[in-house]
Amino acid sequence: MVDGTQRYRDRYDAGRQLAAALQSWRGTPGLLLLGLPRGGVPVAAEAAAGLDAPLDVLLVRKIGHPAQPELAVGALAGVAGELVQAVNADVYRGWEAREGAARAAAGFEAAAAAEERELRRRQELYRRGREPLALEGRTVLLVDDGLATGASMRAALLAARAAGAHRLIAAAPVSCGPAAAAVGGLADDVVVPYQPPRLAAVGMAYGRFPQTTDAEVTGLLAG
Repeated sequence: MVDGTQRYRDRYDAGRQLAAALQSWRGTPGLLLLGLPRGGVPVAAEAAAGLDAPLDVLLVRKIGHPAQPELAVGALAGVAGELVQAVNADVYRGWEAREGAARAAAGFEAAAAAEERELRRRQELYRRGREPLALEGRTVLLVDDGLATGASMRAALLAARAAGAHRLIAAAPVSCGPAAAAVGGLADDVVVPYQPPRLAAVGMAYGRFPQTTDAEVTGLLAG
């Protein structure tokens, strides 16, 4: 640990530590780990290895505010050709209060459309030659590298539930503020080992937190 907030060397170290926190699920029939690209895939790959479980991805894209792209107004997730949208209600209401309902709605629609295009691009890239996900009746661990607002994880949970998953566990090495609690109503269990009280950004929990590349994701999925 470099300072009072850094707990993980990098995403791979975080995935190994997360695997230790998820050992109660080891050996569950039909268990599947789904990383949320891109940053959640290295974490999920290490966790899957630690649980001796298969790895795949569930495509999810944050819908950012046009003036603050890192501020999640919502998220899109795609599984088996279907798209599910989740909205961060508090952030969206603040947008409406500042700019009016019509401008907020138009801005959100435009941002969501752009993210849908990118989601479909990645879906084609990551799933080359791979069959659509079959989640019906399975226990699914959804893994991200951290929960900032929880919007991406909520969208992923909604998509996985709509695809017929029997049991859903939301897992991440770290969360900011109330983000872990925000996903609790959609998951059967939430596993977040590190929840410091005043963490401003997920990356602060990591010694190294570079952007995960498409090549890294496809390499991990190829095994």
